[in-house]
Amino acid sequence: MILWLCTIALEVQLSQYTQSSLLKSRLETLSLVSARSLALAGGIGGGALGILVLWLLVRKPKTNFTSDGTAESDPLLQEDQTRADLQRDHTPDAPLCSVCAQLNFHQILLDDIPQDKSIPLGSLSSILTKKGQCGFCRLISSVVHRTWLLDKFPHLDLSIIECGLFSLDCGCLREPTPELKKLCHRLSIHAPHRPREIYPAIIAAQCELVLEIQLLEEDAFKLGRPIDLHGRRVNDTVDVGLVKRWLGLCEEGHGDICESVWWMGDGRSLPGFMKMVDVVSMAVVPAPPACRYVALSYMWGGIGAEYWTTKDNIAERSTPGGLNTGHFPETITDSIQLVRQLGERYLWIDTLCIIQDDMEDKIYQINAMDLIYGGSYFTIFAAGGTSARDPLPGLRSRTRTPQQHIEVIQGLHLAVPLPPPIGALTLSAWNTRGWTYQELMLSRRRIYFTGQQVYFECRLDIFCEDVVAESKRLASSSQPLRYKGAGNFTYLRKPMQGLLDQYIESYMSAIGLYTQRNLTVDSDIVDAITAMTNALTKGFELGGGDPARAFNFGMALTDLEYALVWQHDPYTPRARRLIPGEGNSPWPSWAWAGWLGAVRYPGEVPYARFNSHSNQPSVTETVIDPWYIVDHSGDTVQLDVRRVHRAFVRSRPQAVNLYSSPKGILDASQLTLDSHRPLEPGTLIFRTTSSHFSILFDLDWQCHSAVRLSPVSLLLEFIVLSGTNAAPGVYDEESLGKFYYGCMLYVMAVSENEGLMERVGLGIIHESAWIASSAQEKVVFLR
Repeated sequence: MILWLCTIALEVQLSQYTQSSLLKSRLETLSLVSARSLALAGGIGGGALGILVLWLLVRKPKTNFTSDGTAESDPLLQEDQTRADLQRDHTPDAPLCSVCAQLNFHQILLDDIPQDKSIPLGSLSSILTKKGQCGFCRLISSVVHRTWLLDKFPHLDLSIIECGLFSLDCGCLREPTPELKKLCHRLSIHAPHRPREIYPAIIAAQCELVLEIQLLEEDAFKLGRPIDLHGRRVNDTVDVGLVKRWLGLCEEGHGDICESVWWMGDGRSLPGFMKMVDVVSMAVVPAPPACRYVALSYMWGGIGAEYWTTKDNIAERSTPGGLNTGHFPETITDSIQLVRQLGERYLWIDTLCIIQDDMEDKIYQINAMDLIYGGSYFTIFAAGGTSARDPLPGLRSRTRTPQQHIEVIQGLHLAVPLPPPIGALTLSAWNTRGWTYQELMLSRRRIYFTGQQVYFECRLDIFCEDVVAESKRLASSSQPLRYKGAGNFTYLRKPMQGLLDQYIESYMSAIGLYTQRNLTVDSDIVDAITAMTNALTKGFELGGGDPARAFNFGMALTDLEYALVWQHDPYTPRARRLIPGEGNSPWPSWAWAGWLGAVRYPGEVPYARFNSHSNQPSVTETVIDPWYIVDHSGDTVQLDVRRVHRAFVRSRPQAVNLYSSPKGILDASQLTLDSHRPLEPGTLIFRTTSSHFSILFDLDWQCHSAVRLSPVSLLLEFIVLSGTNAAPGVYDEESLGKFYYGCMLYVMAVSENEGLMERVGLGIIHESAWIASSAQEKVVFLR
């Protein structure tokens, strides 16, 4: 028997786009512009995941289009700048190499050139070599280096990659949709046969695969187009008025979609113990009932306690003027300034609003984090530094260096688009911190300050400084930022009664992402995810709406069979999480919180092909019932674990024996291990079957091989947890028969010491192989 265990182109004629047609193109463009100056240029629309603004390049007031195509005024959108205002830059044209000098960039941007008709540009290696002499090669080099992370792979052979140039529209904000030539187009670099070595790094960094170059808004008129979806210059300071407009478009245009919080219900009042920073009176004050406030997500970064709110200074800080910003780090002072500039009054900052040396107050606040971040009008994410000492990039002068790469090519200002929100955040130090994960997931409106630029994200829209993308939302609109946000737990909706178990997928995904982050204090491992589990409890009515009944040690007790089948990340060393100075871990071995490093919830595929893409686990049948746990008071209580029944049974080969789970309630005498030694809180007690197998470790596990259990080497005990499914290659069909639905069992490898068991690892085994091992019934005490 075998048991598997994870160790844990088509060319076009160049003449059409060469300089021979450049003069004709410019004359046509001038004609378009002349005609265009006599009328308004379209209307304003919007789209899901993007709030989009169309600045019409004329001297008349803006107009907006309704869904039927008629114009209406939009008070949220400000007056257009004149064309002269937009054309402030007089940078001369960049020199071009012999290949790029033959291209007519005006015509290429005007035409919709598909990828299969890309214009040849030569090898990528030659383009990179020419970046010092050619402005367009420099742009290509910039976008390739940033997107492919070439600095991490200095020795890649790029000579076989032949590049091409094509152009496609990047979306539309208007109804009805204008003709194709009126839509914003981006230049795209076709670079097939990307090196395989770069893919893991690209995926980890959430980089885009497309290589694009955008035209700036100031030159849109040269192509007879409005400026919507064109690039926008990012200056050394952010336009706070633009940020305010983003918030206004969301608040006025998205209604209940971005206003409601599905797990909070109708009651939005904050608990009486909540405090806020009043940025007008500069005092820490009790939160007014149902007040509108802003929250801050940032990194402490090892800063001292000199600015914390404590029992000694809370009285002084509660009086007007009691908060002296001269003692505060720049992240906090900048956040206070931003809230004032946006016309808001109340701001929640953990170090100021929680009495840091009052354990009771800290516990109350930790358990209310779902209300704090879920109920905030918006959250400021300080993702541009490494500690609270760093400023919000761009809020004040000389706090950021513009990172746009702009070249003037044939009179056109072309730029490499800055990373979307998900890319910018992934590369930030903020994204590595454990506490910030739930702050991100629970916030319904977000303003990200990063080293690249400022971004806005809500449930429907994403926009940023370097793309003109502000507009009222239209159902048919599309734009480049769509689906490139940081993700949002608040996208979930209150489930229908028959779908109450859907939360487990969100839970497993969240734990996988959260455990990849770091904590300064290891004992925060459960506290830093409590807001997420509280929201799940309330929204899905788990444990009767009581978080203490629904989750323990970060584990979902309602669906314990799913919660137990986590695996260690294969590249993470396995070690128990301990508190310094204490011998035993306060977290049980069956909980992911009891171990250091990242964990994941894989499906069955990685048991056959190590490190392969995996779906989520599938528990097909309950085989343990009931479950008991020793609670924090030392009492043994029965858990209300949801049972899973086989959804359907496919025909099985004859003579296949089905696993039969032990039945019956445990009596009081079976729930104690030793009357003289009380069981520790967190001990699971249940009846199952147990068997022993020897395992053979494959020392070449980094070469994507699985670990097979066979009758040699280390002897381990295994216990059955639940029924599951299999995929081709997971077990030996020649020995155990053809595949059938639900043919596998989840088993946990355990070690035993004086009757107490601890988790060693997890695997799956064919039920026929388990039965053949002469497994024995056993009452398990798992700690």
